[in-house]
Amino acid sequence: MTTAEVLKPDHVSHRKHWIFNDEHDALRDSIRRFVAKELTPFADEWEETTFPDSVIHRMGELGFLGLDKPVEYGGQGGDYYSNLILAEELAATGSGGMAMGIGVHTDMAMPPILAFGTEEQKQEWLVPAIAGKKILSLGITEPDAGSDVAGIKTRARYDSATDEYVINGSKTFITNGHRADVIVLVTKTGDSGGYDDVTLFLVPMNLPGVIRESRLEKLGMHASDTALLAFQDVRVPSSAVLGQVGKGFYHIMWELQGERMIMCAGAVAGAQNLFDKTLQYAKDRKAFGKPIGNFQVIRHKFAEMATKIEVAREMTYSTAWRFANKEYPVREISMAKVYVARIVCEVADECLQIHGGNGYMKEYKIERAWRDLRLNRIGAGTDEIMLDTIGRSYGL
Repeated sequence: MTTAEVLKPDHVSHRKHWIFNDEHDALRDSIRRFVAKELTPFADEWEETTFPDSVIHRMGELGFLGLDKPVEYGGQGGDYYSNLILAEELAATGSGGMAMGIGVHTDMAMPPILAFGTEEQKQEWLVPAIAGKKILSLGITEPDAGSDVAGIKTRARYDSATDEYVINGSKTFITNGHRADVIVLVTKTGDSGGYDDVTLFLVPMNLPGVIRESRLEKLGMHASDTALLAFQDVRVPSSAVLGQVGKGFYHIMWELQGERMIMCAGAVAGAQNLFDKTLQYAKDRKAFGKPIGNFQVIRHKFAEMATKIEVAREMTYSTAWRFANKEYPVREISMAKVYVARIVCEVADECLQIHGGNGYMKEYKIERAWRDLRLNRIGAGTDEIMLDTIGRSYGL
């Protein structure tokens, strides 16, 4: 009787996920080196000052702002997964605000310009944005309209005498609002009260009537600038319309799907970084004569967190695969968004708890991650909106 080889689990080895290839690995290594050398050392400073525009300029020089954008516009011609990698690696800085500012530029404002812009608009804004020479922002939320995009009040009135639109209104919670050169602005152009009243515009931020009213103070994401903006009789030519007049709601809803997947990738990576840091802490920190990780209650906390993170990662990758393959899986993206947002907040809270009093101190940076990650349950669609979207998809 031959003795069969004894199989033993290998908890150390890792295989890359099936959506990634060797080129993705090389890209990840390149971004990781850049992040470690040029971003992470300044994360603490940027919490007090916000990250400088030079970060975007530098990333443009290195080709990191157009990873999945066409070569003819200065991009790298890569696939959608390249942007997932960028979001994951930026999470390693521990600066959620910086990562969010970059994400708004690359994955919120840039995609609709590429998808719906004219060639002239792409040359004017997309090309310099990919090169890091122009900074983009996206204006959806208003003081009285957040999740209800169709309920916005910022209005663009057409002036046939000059072939211009006159824009009046306000936007709030606008990331990059104080540094942006142009904003993808969501406006109301009709009076039917429905979705076909919404139109997108590319509005240069140096136009007369554009007012950057105040820099908003936030619970977290301190490294990013967040603005309250006003638009008072701002005149733009009809050529500033992005996409089709009256189709802006559908354009921006499409944009939100890709944005949510990028947010999921960054959030899962952030949770994994917290897990790894806390795991090491649990091995080093002693109580009652032994490492706290040896206590069953702590061991089980790690087991729960690891399981949730793994499910969130798989959910993110599999749904991103469908989106990258030209599907429009709104239900599944909404599921991923609400699940990931919830579990990363749970992980952050549990990691803070395991650190005890140290977790409450700035020195350990756990409290910063706890504050930064909390935005995931609100930004790019609240938990409540995601759940309602899922429920409605079943005909309810």
